[in-house]
Amino acid sequence: GARLRGRAGDPRAGFRGPAAEPGPAVPQGLIRAARKSGQLNLSGRSLSEVPQHVWRINLDTPEEAHQNLSFGAADRWWEQTDLTKLILASNKLQCLSEDVKLLPALTVLDVHDNQLTSLPSALGELENLQKLDVSHNKLKSVPEELMQLSHLKSLLLHHNELSCLPDGFGQLVSLEELDLSNNHLTDIPTSFALLINLVRLNLACNQLKDLPADISAMKSLRQLDCTKNYLETVPSKLATMASLEQLYLRKNKLRSLPEFPSCKLLKELHAGENQIEILNAENLKHLNSLSVLELRDNKIKSVPDEITLLQKLERLDLANNDISRLPYTLGNLPQLKFLALEGNPLRTIRRDLLQKGTQELLKYLRSKIQDDVTRPNEEPPVTAMTLPSESRINMHAITSLKLLEYSEKQAAVIPDEMFNAVRSNPVTTVNFSKNQLNEIPPRIVELKDSVCDVNLGFNKISSISLELCMLHKLTHLDIRFVTCVGLPFAHLLQCNSSTEIIFHFPKCLHDS
Repeated sequence: GARLRGRAGDPRAGFRGPAAEPGPAVPQGLIRAARKSGQLNLSGRSLSEVPQHVWRINLDTPEEAHQNLSFGAADRWWEQTDLTKLILASNKLQCLSEDVKLLPALTVLDVHDNQLTSLPSALGELENLQKLDVSHNKLKSVPEELMQLSHLKSLLLHHNELSCLPDGFGQLVSLEELDLSNNHLTDIPTSFALLINLVRLNLACNQLKDLPADISAMKSLRQLDCTKNYLETVPSKLATMASLEQLYLRKNKLRSLPEFPSCKLLKELHAGENQIEILNAENLKHLNSLSVLELRDNKIKSVPDEITLLQKLERLDLANNDISRLPYTLGNLPQLKFLALEGNPLRTIRRDLLQKGTQELLKYLRSKIQDDVTRPNEEPPVTAMTLPSESRINMHAITSLKLLEYSEKQAAVIPDEMFNAVRSNPVTTVNFSKNQLNEIPPRIVELKDSVCDVNLGFNKISSISLELCMLHKLTHLDIRFVTCVGLPFAHLLQCNSSTEIIFHFPKCLHDS
Protein backbone atom coordinates (compact mmCIF):
# COMPACT_ATOMS: atom_id res chain seq x y z
CA GLY A 1 0.00 0.00 0.00
CA ALA A 2 2.82 2.36 0.78
CA ARG A 3 4.17 2.05 -2.72
CA LEU A 4 0.81 2.81 -4.30
CA ARG A 5 0.43 5.95 -2.22
CA GLY A 6 3.79 7.07 -3.41
CA ARG A 7 2.85 6.63 -7.03
CA ALA A 8 -0.59 8.19 -6.86
CA GLY A 9 -1.01 11.56 -8.54
CA ASP A 10 -2.13 14.78 -6.85
CA PRO A 11 -5.85 14.29 -5.87
CA ARG A 12 -6.59 17.81 -7.17
CA ALA A 13 -5.09 17.10 -10.56
CA GLY A 14 -8.44 16.08 -12.09
CA PHE A 15 -9.81 19.58 -11.66
CA ARG A 16 -7.04 21.18 -13.70
CA GLY A 17 -7.68 19.39 -16.94
CA PRO A 18 -5.42 16.78 -18.51
CA ALA A 19 -2.58 19.17 -19.38
CA ALA A 20 -1.89 20.01 -15.73
CA GLU A 21 -1.68 16.47 -14.41
CA PRO A 22 1.53 16.31 -12.39
CA GLY A 23 3.83 13.37 -11.96
CA PRO A 24 4.18 11.74 -8.56
CA ALA A 25 5.60 13.96 -5.79
CA VAL A 26 8.63 11.67 -5.65
CA PRO A 27 9.28 10.05 -9.05
CA GLN A 28 10.02 6.32 -8.93
CA GLY A 29 13.17 6.94 -10.99
CA LEU A 30 14.63 8.94 -8.09
CA ILE A 31 13.78 6.19 -5.62
CA ARG A 32 15.36 3.59 -7.89
CA ALA A 33 18.54 5.61 -8.23
CA ALA A 34 18.64 6.22 -4.47
CA ARG A 35 18.57 2.46 -3.79
CA LYS A 36 21.76 2.14 -5.83
CA SER A 37 23.59 5.30 -4.66
CA GLY A 38 22.41 5.54 -1.05
CA GLN A 39 21.59 9.23 -1.64
CA LEU A 40 18.21 10.91 -2.19
CA ASN A 41 17.76 14.61 -2.95
CA LEU A 42 14.14 15.82 -2.66
CA SER A 43 14.88 19.53 -2.22
CA GLY A 44 12.62 22.21 -3.70
CA ARG A 45 9.62 19.95 -4.46
CA SER A 46 6.99 21.84 -2.42
CA LEU A 47 6.49 18.76 -0.20
CA SER A 48 4.22 19.42 2.78
CA GLU A 49 5.00 15.95 4.13
CA VAL A 50 7.51 13.23 3.34
CA PRO A 51 5.82 10.30 1.50
CA GLN A 52 5.80 7.12 3.58
CA HIS A 53 7.66 5.11 0.95
CA VAL A 54 10.67 7.45 1.37
CA TRP A 55 11.01 6.46 5.03
CA ARG A 56 10.50 2.79 4.03
CA ILE A 57 12.87 2.89 1.04
CA ASN A 58 15.08 0.16 2.49
CA LEU A 59 12.23 -1.96 3.92
CA ASP A 60 9.62 -2.41 1.19
CA THR A 61 10.09 -4.68 -1.84
CA PRO A 62 10.79 -2.32 -4.75
CA GLU A 63 8.06 -1.71 -7.33
CA GLU A 64 10.35 -2.89 -10.10
CA ALA A 65 10.56 -6.34 -8.49
CA HIS A 66 7.00 -7.00 -9.64
CA GLN A 67 7.57 -5.72 -13.16
CA ASN A 68 11.03 -6.96 -13.98
CA LEU A 69 11.95 -10.54 -13.15
CA SER A 70 15.05 -10.59 -15.34
CA PHE A 71 18.33 -11.27 -13.66
CA GLY A 72 20.33 -8.78 -15.77
CA ALA A 73 23.22 -7.04 -14.04
CA ALA A 74 21.67 -3.58 -14.64
CA ASP A 75 18.54 -4.18 -12.58
CA ARG A 76 19.56 -6.24 -9.61
CA TRP A 77 16.99 -4.52 -7.39
CA TRP A 78 17.79 -6.84 -4.50
CA GLU A 79 21.33 -5.42 -4.31
CA GLN A 80 20.29 -2.33 -2.39
CA THR A 81 22.44 0.29 -0.70
CA ASP A 82 21.20 1.64 2.63
CA LEU A 83 20.19 5.30 2.41
CA THR A 84 22.99 7.38 3.96
CA LYS A 85 22.13 10.88 2.70
CA LEU A 86 18.65 12.43 2.62
CA ILE A 87 18.11 16.03 1.50
CA LEU A 88 14.64 17.51 2.11
CA ALA A 89 15.66 21.18 1.99
CA SER A 90 13.47 24.05 0.72
CA ASN A 91 10.10 22.33 0.99
CA LYS A 92 6.99 23.12 3.05
CA LEU A 93 7.45 20.56 5.81
CA GLN A 94 5.86 21.49 9.15
CA CYS A 95 6.92 18.35 10.96
CA LEU A 96 9.15 15.31 10.50
CA SER A 97 7.74 11.86 11.14
CA GLU A 98 9.09 9.66 13.92
CA ASP A 99 9.53 7.17 11.03
CA VAL A 100 12.88 8.83 10.40
CA LYS A 101 14.20 6.04 12.65
CA LEU A 102 13.55 3.59 9.79
CA LEU A 103 16.70 5.02 8.13
CA PRO A 104 19.33 4.03 10.72
CA ALA A 105 22.21 4.26 8.21
CA LEU A 106 21.75 8.02 7.62
CA THR A 107 24.96 10.01 7.99
CA VAL A 108 23.56 13.24 6.49
CA LEU A 109 20.07 14.69 7.02
CA ASP A 110 19.37 18.12 5.55
CA VAL A 111 15.96 19.71 6.22
CA HIS A 112 16.97 23.37 6.10
CA ASP A 113 14.54 26.01 4.81
CA ASN A 114 11.22 24.42 5.82
CA GLN A 115 8.56 25.34 8.38
CA LEU A 116 9.46 22.90 11.15
CA THR A 117 8.39 23.95 14.65
CA SER A 118 9.80 20.85 16.36
CA LEU A 119 12.01 17.83 15.72
CA PRO A 120 11.07 14.18 16.33
CA SER A 121 12.69 12.54 19.35
CA ALA A 122 13.42 9.54 17.05
CA LEU A 123 16.32 11.58 15.61
CA GLY A 124 18.23 10.43 18.68
CA GLU A 125 18.17 6.87 17.29
CA LEU A 126 20.15 7.76 14.14
CA GLU A 127 23.41 6.73 15.73
CA ASN A 128 25.41 7.05 12.47
CA LEU A 129 24.34 10.66 11.84
CA GLN A 130 27.32 12.96 11.24
CA LYS A 131 25.68 16.06 9.76
CA LEU A 132 22.29 17.51 10.67
CA ASP A 133 21.12 20.74 9.03
CA VAL A 134 17.85 22.08 10.47
CA SER A 135 18.63 25.76 9.85
CA HIS A 136 16.06 28.29 8.56
CA ASN A 137 13.05 26.73 10.28
CA LYS A 138 10.83 27.78 13.19
CA LEU A 139 12.25 25.57 15.93
CA LYS A 140 11.63 26.77 19.47
CA SER A 141 13.49 23.93 21.19
CA VAL A 142 15.86 21.02 20.59
CA PRO A 143 14.80 17.56 21.85
CA GLU A 144 16.96 16.09 24.65
CA GLU A 145 17.23 12.88 22.58
CA LEU A 146 19.37 14.74 20.07
CA MET A 147 22.12 14.76 22.68
CA GLN A 148 22.56 10.99 22.13
CA LEU A 149 24.12 11.52 18.67
CA SER A 150 27.68 10.81 19.74
CA HIS A 151 29.03 10.71 16.14
CA LEU A 152 27.51 14.04 15.07
CA LYS A 153 30.21 16.33 13.62
CA SER A 154 28.15 19.20 12.17
CA LEU A 155 24.97 20.65 13.70
CA LEU A 156 23.42 23.65 11.96
CA LEU A 157 20.63 25.31 13.92
CA HIS A 158 20.94 28.91 12.68
CA HIS A 159 17.90 31.07 11.83
CA ASN A 160 15.40 29.45 14.18
CA GLU A 161 13.52 30.66 17.27
CA LEU A 162 15.55 28.91 19.98
CA SER A 163 15.59 30.68 23.35
CA CYS A 164 17.39 27.93 25.31
CA LEU A 165 19.41 24.76 24.74
CA PRO A 166 19.42 21.40 26.55
CA ASP A 167 21.92 21.26 29.43
CA GLY A 168 23.31 18.02 28.04
CA PHE A 169 24.75 19.71 24.95
CA GLY A 170 28.24 18.70 26.03
CA GLN A 171 27.40 15.05 25.25
CA LEU A 172 27.86 15.79 21.52
CA VAL A 173 31.56 15.05 21.98
CA SER A 174 32.35 14.55 18.26
CA LEU A 175 30.96 17.95 17.26
CA GLU A 176 33.35 20.00 15.09
CA GLU A 177 30.94 22.64 13.74
CA LEU A 178 28.04 24.23 15.62
CA ASP A 179 26.03 27.13 14.21
CA LEU A 180 23.49 28.71 16.59
CA SER A 181 23.43 32.17 15.01
CA ASN A 182 20.23 34.17 14.53
CA ASN A 183 18.22 32.72 17.41
CA HIS A 184 16.97 34.18 20.71
CA LEU A 185 19.54 32.64 23.06
CA THR A 186 20.23 34.51 26.30
CA ASP A 187 22.79 32.09 27.71
CA ILE A 188 24.98 29.12 26.80
CA PRO A 189 25.00 25.84 28.77
CA THR A 190 28.20 25.41 30.80
CA SER A 191 28.44 21.87 29.39
CA PHE A 192 29.75 23.50 26.18
CA ALA A 193 33.13 23.16 27.90
CA LEU A 194 33.02 19.43 27.06
CA LEU A 195 32.95 20.08 23.29
CA ILE A 196 36.72 19.67 23.03
CA ASN A 197 36.65 18.75 19.31
CA LEU A 198 34.67 21.83 18.28
CA VAL A 199 36.52 23.85 15.62
CA ARG A 200 33.87 26.43 14.62
CA LEU A 201 31.27 27.95 16.94
CA ASN A 202 28.86 30.60 15.66
CA LEU A 203 26.79 32.43 18.30
CA ALA A 204 26.19 35.61 16.25
CA CYS A 205 22.90 37.53 16.38
CA ASN A 206 21.55 36.28 19.71
CA GLN A 207 20.86 38.00 23.02
CA LEU A 208 23.91 36.90 24.99
CA LYS A 209 25.01 39.24 27.79
CA ASP A 210 28.01 37.13 28.72
CA LEU A 211 29.92 34.00 27.79
CA PRO A 212 30.64 31.22 30.29
CA ALA A 213 34.34 31.23 31.17
CA ASP A 214 34.24 27.42 30.83
CA ILE A 215 34.20 27.62 27.03
CA SER A 216 37.91 28.33 27.30
CA ALA A 217 38.26 24.53 27.69
CA MET A 218 37.40 24.11 23.99
CA LYS A 219 40.96 23.35 23.08
CA SER A 220 40.32 22.76 19.35
CA LEU A 221 38.25 25.91 18.72
CA ARG A 222 39.67 27.94 15.83
CA GLN A 223 36.75 30.24 14.99
CA LEU A 224 34.40 31.93 17.47
CA ASP A 225 31.75 34.32 16.20
CA CYS A 226 29.87 36.38 18.80
CA THR A 227 28.88 39.24 16.47
CA LYS A 228 25.77 41.24 17.38
CA ASN A 229 25.05 40.27 20.96
CA TYR A 230 25.00 42.28 24.19
CA LEU A 231 28.47 41.37 25.51
CA GLU A 232 29.98 44.01 27.79
CA THR A 233 33.05 41.94 28.62
CA VAL A 234 34.76 38.79 27.43
CA PRO A 235 35.89 36.30 30.10
CA SER A 236 39.61 36.66 30.73
CA LYS A 237 39.97 32.87 30.54
CA LEU A 238 39.18 33.15 26.82
CA ALA A 239 42.77 34.30 26.52
CA THR A 240 43.95 30.75 27.20
CA MET A 241 42.34 29.29 24.06
CA ALA A 242 45.48 28.06 22.38
CA SER A 243 43.93 27.14 18.98
CA LEU A 244 41.83 30.29 18.46
CA GLU A 245 42.54 31.91 15.07
CA GLN A 246 39.48 34.06 14.31
CA LEU A 247 37.46 35.98 16.89
CA TYR A 248 34.45 38.07 15.89
CA LEU A 249 33.14 40.46 18.56
CA ARG A 250 31.56 43.10 16.32
CA LYS A 251 28.37 44.93 17.32
CA ASN A 252 28.49 44.30 21.06
CA LYS A 253 28.87 46.63 24.03
CA LEU A 254 32.58 46.13 24.78
CA ARG A 255 34.39 49.06 26.42
CA SER A 256 37.87 47.60 26.08
CA LEU A 257 39.68 44.91 24.17
CA PRO A 258 40.38 41.71 26.06
CA GLU A 259 44.00 40.66 26.62
CA PHE A 260 45.08 37.47 24.85
CA PRO A 261 48.34 36.22 26.40
CA SER A 262 47.99 32.60 25.22
CA CYS A 263 46.27 33.18 21.87
CA LYS A 264 49.53 32.90 19.97
CA LEU A 265 47.73 31.73 16.81
CA LEU A 266 45.08 34.48 16.70
CA LYS A 267 45.06 35.78 13.12
CA GLU A 268 41.86 37.85 12.97
CA LEU A 269 40.28 40.02 15.62
CA HIS A 270 37.08 41.83 14.60
CA ALA A 271 35.79 44.21 17.27
CA GLY A 272 34.19 47.04 15.27
CA GLU A 273 30.98 48.80 16.35
CA ASN A 274 31.58 48.59 20.10
CA GLN A 275 32.32 51.28 22.69
CA ILE A 276 36.06 50.72 23.00
CA GLU A 277 37.81 53.90 24.16
CA ILE A 278 41.30 52.76 25.06
CA LEU A 279 43.71 50.56 23.16
CA ASN A 280 46.28 49.40 25.70
CA ALA A 281 49.75 48.21 24.82
CA GLU A 282 48.95 45.15 26.96
CA ASN A 283 46.07 44.26 24.62
CA LEU A 284 48.40 44.13 21.64
CA LYS A 285 51.72 42.80 22.85
CA HIS A 286 50.92 39.06 22.60
CA LEU A 287 49.22 39.11 19.21
CA ASN A 288 52.29 38.21 17.18
CA SER A 289 50.31 36.26 14.55
CA LEU A 290 47.57 38.85 13.98
CA SER A 291 46.97 39.65 10.31
CA VAL A 292 43.56 41.40 10.59
CA LEU A 293 42.66 43.94 13.28
CA GLU A 294 39.27 45.53 12.74
CA LEU A 295 38.30 48.26 15.23
CA ARG A 296 36.16 50.61 13.14
CA ASP A 297 33.25 52.56 14.64
CA ASN A 298 34.52 52.70 18.23
CA LYS A 299 35.64 55.61 20.43
CA ILE A 300 39.39 54.99 20.37
CA LYS A 301 41.34 58.18 21.05
CA SER A 302 44.92 57.06 20.49
CA VAL A 303 46.96 54.21 19.04
CA PRO A 304 49.93 53.02 21.11
CA ASP A 305 53.34 52.73 19.48
CA GLU A 306 53.24 49.02 20.32
CA ILE A 307 50.93 48.54 17.33
CA THR A 308 54.18 48.20 15.39
CA LEU A 309 54.92 44.95 17.23
CA LEU A 310 52.20 43.34 15.08
CA GLN A 311 54.68 42.50 12.36
CA LYS A 312 52.28 40.20 10.45
CA LEU A 313 49.43 42.74 10.27
CA GLU A 314 47.92 42.93 6.77
CA ARG A 315 44.65 44.78 7.43
CA LEU A 316 44.13 47.52 10.00
CA ASP A 317 40.73 49.20 10.11
CA LEU A 318 40.50 52.19 12.48
CA ALA A 319 37.83 54.13 10.57
CA ASN A 320 35.30 56.27 12.46
CA ASN A 321 37.03 56.63 15.83
CA ASP A 322 38.31 59.67 17.78
CA ILE A 323 41.97 59.26 16.84
CA SER A 324 43.79 62.58 16.53
CA ARG A 325 47.33 61.32 16.13
CA LEU A 326 49.00 58.15 14.85
CA PRO A 327 52.44 56.72 15.50
CA TYR A 328 54.32 57.42 12.26
CA THR A 329 56.11 54.08 12.80
CA LEU A 330 52.91 52.45 11.52
CA GLY A 331 54.48 53.02 8.12
CA ASN A 332 57.10 50.39 8.94
CA LEU A 333 54.69 47.45 9.24
CA PRO A 334 56.12 45.15 6.54
CA GLN A 335 52.95 43.24 5.54
CA LEU A 336 50.33 46.02 5.81
CA LYS A 337 48.18 46.11 2.66
CA PHE A 338 45.04 47.88 3.90
CA LEU A 339 44.81 50.80 6.32
CA ALA A 340 41.48 52.57 6.92
CA LEU A 341 41.58 55.86 8.86
CA GLU A 342 38.68 57.87 7.46
CA GLY A 343 36.27 59.44 9.94
CA ASN A 344 38.94 60.36 12.53
CA PRO A 345 39.91 63.89 13.64
CA LEU A 346 43.52 63.35 12.51
CA ARG A 347 45.51 66.55 12.86
CA THR A 348 48.67 65.43 11.16
CA ILE A 349 47.34 63.84 7.97
CA ARG A 350 45.55 65.85 5.29
CA ARG A 351 42.12 64.59 4.30
CA ASP A 352 43.00 64.32 0.62
CA LEU A 353 45.87 61.98 1.57
CA LEU A 354 43.44 59.63 3.34
CA GLN A 355 41.61 59.16 0.04
CA LYS A 356 44.71 58.21 -1.94
CA GLY A 357 44.80 54.66 -0.62
CA THR A 358 46.94 52.61 1.72
CA GLN A 359 50.24 52.67 -0.15
CA GLU A 360 50.35 56.48 -0.40
CA LEU A 361 49.42 56.74 3.26
CA LEU A 362 52.16 54.35 4.37
CA LYS A 363 54.65 56.17 2.17
CA TYR A 364 53.73 59.43 3.85
CA LEU A 365 54.02 57.93 7.36
CA ARG A 366 57.44 56.51 6.51
CA SER A 367 58.61 59.85 5.17
CA LYS A 368 57.65 61.49 8.45
CA ILE A 369 59.69 59.00 10.47
CA GLN A 370 62.89 59.97 8.72
CA ASP A 371 63.12 61.92 5.54
CA ASP A 372 66.63 60.87 4.60
CA VAL A 373 66.71 57.10 5.12
CA THR A 374 68.00 55.85 1.80
CA ARG A 375 67.02 52.18 2.10
CA PRO A 376 63.99 51.99 4.38
CA ASN A 377 63.47 48.27 3.72
CA GLU A 378 66.74 47.25 5.31
CA GLU A 379 65.40 47.40 8.84
CA PRO A 380 67.22 45.46 11.55
CA PRO A 381 65.23 42.31 12.37
CA VAL A 382 62.78 42.65 15.22
CA THR A 383 63.98 40.39 17.99
CA ALA A 384 63.32 41.83 21.42
CA MET A 385 59.60 42.20 22.09
CA THR A 386 60.14 43.99 25.40
CA LEU A 387 57.68 46.74 26.23
CA PRO A 388 58.20 49.86 28.40
CA SER A 389 56.12 48.31 31.18
CA GLU A 390 58.56 45.43 31.47
CA SER A 391 61.88 47.23 31.48
CA ARG A 392 63.00 50.76 32.01
CA ILE A 393 64.66 51.01 28.64
CA ASN A 394 62.99 49.61 25.57
CA MET A 395 65.89 48.87 23.21
CA HIS A 396 63.56 47.36 20.59
CA ALA A 397 61.74 50.70 20.39
CA ILE A 398 65.01 52.59 20.03
CA THR A 399 66.65 50.35 17.42
CA SER A 400 63.68 49.18 15.33
CA LEU A 401 60.95 51.76 15.89
CA LYS A 402 63.41 54.68 16.21
CA LEU A 403 61.38 55.75 19.23
CA LEU A 404 62.60 57.13 22.57
CA GLU A 405 59.70 56.88 24.99
CA TYR A 406 59.41 57.79 28.65
CA SER A 407 55.76 58.75 29.09
CA GLU A 408 53.13 58.44 31.83
CA LYS A 409 55.82 57.99 34.52
CA GLN A 410 54.99 61.10 36.62
CA ALA A 411 58.70 61.92 36.31
CA ALA A 412 60.15 65.38 37.04
CA VAL A 413 63.25 64.65 34.93
CA ILE A 414 64.12 62.20 32.16
CA PRO A 415 66.80 59.79 33.48
CA ASP A 416 70.22 60.08 31.83
CA GLU A 417 70.20 56.35 31.12
CA MET A 418 67.42 56.95 28.56
CA PHE A 419 69.67 59.30 26.54
CA ASN A 420 72.74 57.10 27.10
CA ALA A 421 70.87 54.12 25.59
CA VAL A 422 70.35 55.96 22.28
CA ARG A 423 74.09 55.93 21.47
CA SER A 424 74.41 56.21 17.69
CA ASN A 425 70.86 55.04 16.87
CA PRO A 426 69.00 57.64 14.79
CA VAL A 427 65.90 58.30 16.95
CA THR A 428 63.16 60.08 14.98
CA THR A 429 60.33 60.17 17.55
CA VAL A 430 60.48 61.32 21.18
CA ASN A 431 57.56 60.87 23.56
CA PHE A 432 58.00 62.40 27.03
CA SER A 433 54.29 63.23 27.48
CA LYS A 434 52.21 62.92 30.66
CA ASN A 435 54.98 63.50 33.21
CA GLN A 436 55.80 66.29 35.70
CA LEU A 437 58.59 67.92 33.65
CA ASN A 438 59.27 71.56 34.56
CA GLU A 439 61.59 72.20 31.63
CA ILE A 440 62.56 70.80 28.26
CA PRO A 441 65.20 68.08 28.90
CA PRO A 442 68.50 69.77 27.88
CA ARG A 443 69.97 66.53 26.48
CA ILE A 444 67.28 66.47 23.76
CA VAL A 445 69.84 68.47 21.74
CA GLU A 446 71.85 65.26 21.32
CA LEU A 447 69.11 64.02 18.97
CA LYS A 448 69.25 67.10 16.71
CA ASP A 449 70.39 65.24 13.58
CA SER A 450 67.52 62.76 13.49
CA VAL A 451 64.51 63.70 15.63
CA CYS A 452 61.49 65.03 13.73
CA ASP A 453 58.56 64.33 16.11
CA VAL A 454 58.57 65.50 19.76
CA ASN A 455 55.68 65.05 22.20
CA LEU A 456 55.96 67.00 25.47
CA GLY A 457 52.22 67.37 26.09
CA PHE A 458 50.61 67.19 29.53
CA ASN A 459 53.64 68.34 31.55
CA LYS A 460 54.41 71.36 33.76
CA ILE A 461 56.89 72.99 31.41
CA SER A 462 57.07 76.68 32.27
CA SER A 463 59.06 77.89 29.30
CA ILE A 464 60.12 76.70 25.86
CA SER A 465 63.90 76.83 25.85
CA LEU A 466 65.87 77.59 22.71
CA GLU A 467 67.25 74.03 22.66
CA LEU A 468 64.28 73.15 20.46
CA CYS A 469 65.58 75.55 17.80
CA MET A 470 68.59 73.32 17.37
CA LEU A 471 66.44 70.33 16.34
CA HIS A 472 66.67 71.27 12.68
CA LYS A 473 64.69 68.24 11.44
CA LEU A 474 61.74 68.91 13.76
CA THR A 475 58.43 68.75 11.87
CA HIS A 476 55.98 68.02 14.68
CA LEU A 477 55.91 69.39 18.23
CA ASP A 478 53.12 68.54 20.69
CA ILE A 479 52.95 70.81 23.76
CA ARG A 480 49.31 70.45 24.69
CA PHE A 481 48.22 71.34 28.24
CA VAL A 482 51.39 72.91 29.59
CA THR A 483 51.46 75.28 32.56
CA CYS A 484 50.04 78.81 32.29
CA VAL A 485 53.06 81.01 31.56
CA GLY A 486 54.36 82.92 28.60
CA LEU A 487 56.14 80.82 26.00
CA PRO A 488 58.60 82.24 23.48
CA PHE A 489 56.87 80.90 20.37
CA ALA A 490 58.19 83.65 18.19
CA HIS A 491 61.76 82.29 18.63
CA LEU A 492 60.64 78.78 17.88
CA LEU A 493 58.79 79.74 14.73
CA GLN A 494 61.69 81.87 13.49
CA CYS A 495 64.20 79.08 13.85
CA ASN A 496 61.97 76.33 12.39
CA SER A 497 59.18 77.67 10.25
CA SER A 498 58.16 74.26 8.89
CA THR A 499 57.41 72.76 12.34
CA GLU A 500 53.78 71.88 13.03
CA ILE A 501 52.99 72.80 16.63
CA ILE A 502 50.00 71.36 18.46
CA PHE A 503 49.11 73.26 21.61
CA HIS A 504 46.12 73.69 23.89
CA PHE A 505 46.36 76.02 26.83
CA PRO A 506 44.22 76.47 29.94
CA LYS A 507 41.91 79.46 29.99
CA CYS A 508 44.20 81.63 32.09
CA LEU A 509 46.67 81.89 29.23
CA HIS A 510 44.10 83.35 26.88
CA ASP A 511 43.21 85.95 29.51
CA SER A 512 46.77 87.17 29.92
